[in-house]
Amino acid sequence: MKNLKLLAALFIFSALLMSCSDDDDELPPVNEEELITTMTVTLAPNGGGTNVILKTVDLDGDGPNPPVITVSGPMTSGVTYMGSIELLNETEDPAEDITEEVEEEAEEHQIFYTIAGGLDAKTEYENFDSDGNPLGTEFSLDAGDASTGTLTFTLRHEPKKPNDGLADAGGETDISATFPVEIE
Repeated sequence: MKNLKLLAALFIFSALLMSCSDDDDELPPVNEEELITTMTVTLAPNGGGTNVILKTVDLDGDGPNPPVITVSGPMTSGVTYMGSIELLNETEDPAEDITEEVEEEAEEHQIFYTIAGGLDAKTEYENFDSDGNPLGTEFSLDAGDASTGTLTFTLRHEPKKPNDGLADAGGETDISATFPVEIE
């Protein structure tokens, strides 16, 4: 019985000590990562013509179903395309536009473009954060000679800026999608 009283007294004393702390600092707000279910990349040819749409939809996020990836058609050799990327959370109704948040927090985000598989194309950033570092929701793409390959778009949260590309950037990947593409 004596031990029980001693334990109770110690518990009350430690609770009082913790509640009387001089540390009144508030914890910083938690910035929860948003669910991105859909990425739509629109490639609009300079001078007019048919847009090429690259889209990935993964409504169950990390669930068992793979994303549905679609490409509306080939790009045309020798054409420069103006690209824009839209990010959505379509589990909400109406869909939440995550692109707005990425652009508002531009210093904390960057989209990287990876060209592979023999695709003859070159990309260039067209929008930047307030420090002049690339953001990447807008870009240009020069379609070279007829070829096939892949385009991968990777959104990183809190990358090192400036960086020398995806391998050097660090941060967390919010979404990454690879599209099979063709230049005719």
